[in-house]
Amino acid sequence: MLAALARRYPSVLETFAEASARTGLDLWRLAQQGPEEELNITTHTQPALLAGGVAVWRCWQERGGAPPAYLAGHSLGEYTALVCAGALSFSDAAALVAERARLMQEAVPAGAGAMTAILGLPEERIEEICRRPGFRDVVAPANYNAPGQVVLSGQAESVAEAAAAAREVGARRTLRLPVGVPSHCPLMRPAAARLARVLEAQSWLPPRIPVLHNVDAGICADPAALPEALSSQLYLPVRWTETVQRLVRQGVQRVLEFGPGRVLAGLCRRIDRRLEVLSVEDPDSLERALEAAGA
Repeated sequence: MLAALARRYPSVLETFAEASARTGLDLWRLAQQGPEEELNITTHTQPALLAGGVAVWRCWQERGGAPPAYLAGHSLGEYTALVCAGALSFSDAAALVAERARLMQEAVPAGAGAMTAILGLPEERIEEICRRPGFRDVVAPANYNAPGQVVLSGQAESVAEAAAAAREVGARRTLRLPVGVPSHCPLMRPAAARLARVLEAQSWLPPRIPVLHNVDAGICADPAALPEALSSQLYLPVRWTETVQRLVRQGVQRVLEFGPGRVLAGLCRRIDRRLEVLSVEDPDSLERALEAAGA
């Protein structure tokens, strides 16, 4: 995670150190050495992803990259987007996401929940499956990632049953995700209620760059509304397809993904092939993005 970028830009290590100081975790060690099982623990993953995204953003700014017209983040990435937009400090965000992760982990016993990606089936069919009577427990769409890719979340047994039903009606593939908690489903309502109180006590500023929110792909300029957007995100689905479609309607032609990995870049290409999409995670990709943006 960002090792090559850190060798050239000291701000990467400084960013991870700042987040580590607020969370009590050695996030850079986790990102570089793992082990993977430890990094995949929700209370470790979320602060590490926040630090990774903000670290790349700071490198972009350091190199004179232009501010974007809009910002958006997928799930935890919404906090990263709000930091980059100036709505809250990075240090406060690190503490917030650590508490968010702790509350999510406590909401459902380990192993009781699951998330599974359903590939190659229309959203309507997946929603229909989730509404069928007979599931013992909660199962619901959690992420509308791209056409033909929806993630289910809920109690592990019901998610497995829904995935089997999806395969029976033509899903190309189902893939259980290596996550610690079943995010973005009704099981997270208790965590959301507790998180709301934490968010309401936080100081927020108006975003300097418009941020599209997960729950409705909407833009909120009023900082007083941010706690509700972020707390409801825990139990409502991430509407990433709608988010990217709205960016296109707003005239966006180029999308830059900041942070480790290229998952969102791939989703954006699937949502709209007209978009120019670039991932920024190492020195070479940073230079390509700067050149494309005319910096």
